[in-house]
Amino acid sequence: MSVNIRRIDCESEAEGLALVRQLRDQHSLESEMVTARQRELTERVFGEPLSPLRSVERICREVREQGFAAVARFSRCFDDFELTPSGLRVSESELRTAHAQASAELLESVRHIRDRILTFQMGLVQTDAVWRQDGEEIRVRYRPVRRVGIHVPGGNAAYPSTVLMTAIPAQAAGVREIAVIAPPTRFGSNNPALLAVCYELGIREVYRLGGAHGIAALAYGIEGLPRVDMIVGPGNLFVTLAKKHVFGTVGIDLLAGPTELVIVADDSALPQYLAADMLAQAEHAPGSSILITWRAELLDAVEEALEEQLQELERADLTRDSLERFGALVHTRDVDQAITLANLLAPEHLQICARQAETLADRIEHAGAIFLGHATPEAVGDYLAGPSHVLPTSGTARFASGLSANDFLRRTSVIRFSESALRREAEHILRLANIECLPAHGQSVLRRLTAETSPSETWLGTLRR
Repeated sequence: MSVNIRRIDCESEAEGLALVRQLRDQHSLESEMVTARQRELTERVFGEPLSPLRSVERICREVREQGFAAVARFSRCFDDFELTPSGLRVSESELRTAHAQASAELLESVRHIRDRILTFQMGLVQTDAVWRQDGEEIRVRYRPVRRVGIHVPGGNAAYPSTVLMTAIPAQAAGVREIAVIAPPTRFGSNNPALLAVCYELGIREVYRLGGAHGIAALAYGIEGLPRVDMIVGPGNLFVTLAKKHVFGTVGIDLLAGPTELVIVADDSALPQYLAADMLAQAEHAPGSSILITWRAELLDAVEEALEEQLQELERADLTRDSLERFGALVHTRDVDQAITLANLLAPEHLQICARQAETLADRIEHAGAIFLGHATPEAVGDYLAGPSHVLPTSGTARFASGLSANDFLRRTSVIRFSESALRREAEHILRLANIECLPAHGQSVLRRLTAETSPSETWLGTLRR
């Protein structure tokens, strides 16, 4: 059976751009694309066919109003799991047992990756800055967020790497309290490797929660789970909509939806490498894999390699479905049009597999992460490199950036003026206060300039004289 992946020919630029925009928008929050099972579950739980947005609004409202009772009900309905107050949190003994039973090889890799990520992220951390001039001192200081919640997906695969790529940047920033939630599945909070990684990183708060109700529990707090100040981590459409809904009550990293990969390649790229990279992204199910090239013969060779390699995959059915629903092979007139389309897509991951990869990368304006050359598959970024793999998706790389240690820092300005400095700058403050018709602002300065009492004296001492 030949893989039924769509082909897009951009000879007609308008038609090609329209099709590429459809690819970009298929996983956006506005698309509200859901599976048949998700639609059926939603209708069964709420008694009516609500949209994902309205479903999330209902879930968040009920968790905020009803606390644990609502979370337990949604856990039963969506996860087929009977959540109890005593079973909400994974015990420290369970975490310790998972860590003790983990293979030495796994722990060696976790420690190696931890050291790489920590070293890289520590190098990014902003430090306090001071500016001084003639009686003025202006400081900018950085302090970490006090308490962070991490959502780890657990539907079709286990993601201990997400713990590494979110918790370690938070630790690099100095965050002291980290709470991890993952759905109560074999890929989520029941996954020994996930629990072992949490324990290795010093995380002792792990909860059997996921989905939109898990996000709401982190944001509002429930019995047995204190609220957090910030929520990070990827998830499906419902998780992303829930993060958007609670933003303002808590901080969030970004609205990271289903994963995506765009590859720009010339004829120096090996078709079997390109096919392997596309399949690696598609097996997330859903995961979008798009190849762009100006060499038509390369598309034919990659399509053939996709079919050959699908025969060898354990998750072939899910991967094929994802590839056929969300993947594409795109033929452009030339390299310039390929770069134009890559910038239009503004992808989460962009691989440039071409002779002049560095030069082409300089022309990319929008991408979450860029991988250069034939020896840098996107999996390097998923598991090892150092930057977080939590990245903007669905074209949001036009304005958003990937998660880093600095996202866990709050910036505060500290300002001190002497009397002479205030006198020197007063006219500018007064002028703006007058223009804005805010006389009390101006008076707050004028009273200091005309006061008989020195700021170094107390008002009580003046009265006693």
